[in-house]
Amino acid sequence: MRRASWLALLILAPFAVQGCGGASSVLPAAAIAVKGASKASEASRPINDSEEYYVGRAVAARILSKYKLDQNPKLTQYVNEVGQTVARKSTRPNPFKGYHFAVLDTQEINAFACPGGIIFVTRGLIQTCNNEDQLAAVLAHEVGHVANKDGINSISKARWTQVFTAMGTEAAKQYGGTAGSLVGLFEGSIDDVFKTIVVNGYSRQAEEKADAAALTELTRAGYDPGAMVVLLTAMEAKGKGASGGIFKTHPPTSERLAKVKASVGQSPADSKGEKLRTARFKKMTS
Repeated sequence: MRRASWLALLILAPFAVQGCGGASSVLPAAAIAVKGASKASEASRPINDSEEYYVGRAVAARILSKYKLDQNPKLTQYVNEVGQTVARKSTRPNPFKGYHFAVLDTQEINAFACPGGIIFVTRGLIQTCNNEDQLAAVLAHEVGHVANKDGINSISKARWTQVFTAMGTEAAKQYGGTAGSLVGLFEGSIDDVFKTIVVNGYSRQAEEKADAAALTELTRAGYDPGAMVVLLTAMEAKGKGASGGIFKTHPPTSERLAKVKASVGQSPADSKGEKLRTARFKKMTS
């Protein structure tokens, strides 16, 4: 399927309705036009959860055009289990379509949180971890970005206003086609998010909030929040002289480490549980 047509489906997908017998169908052109008439007045409202999901899905597709998915299903399942454990303890445990975690087959040290709950972690970053608690720290940080809606908030407000304004008139005019300029506006929104999470990175404030959220999630989920200190220490050592991956898009690791150290209190005494989790991590990542 051509890229424009595929994007058009993503744009129109939120407007699917249940037809006879429960079958899903796209709203007829007239209905889209009626909906679109109110879009301009709604343009200043926040992006809702279903819209965030479709933007995030498109961002994920763009990331997968740059990186390959790891083909180890057991590792993917394990990462999902750990990710879901911390996500359930976040301030946003139930986004529109839930959280989904996947591994990227690259040695680059990185992780990406797409709007709506699709989260990628690279093999390189998993291999930087020494145990499950450290992996949980990585995933909890990315969940923090989703919970705080950092990705969706990186879309230019002016651009999203244009999307709303064009939604009805353009979709009605181009119904059955590719929704011409609307596709262009949607692609621009995807560019905003992709450039933020893959190229430029979030603000220092957003990263600090994601780290703080991760510490809370780890504690609530029964992991050792001190694992984030150990992981950031290892990353600081690996990052010396590095300029790509997570070291390009995140604040200096030394700054993150100092703030996390100041926030972490006494780690829970759970040596037996930690040993079991570490053994599981070694088995799944070897």
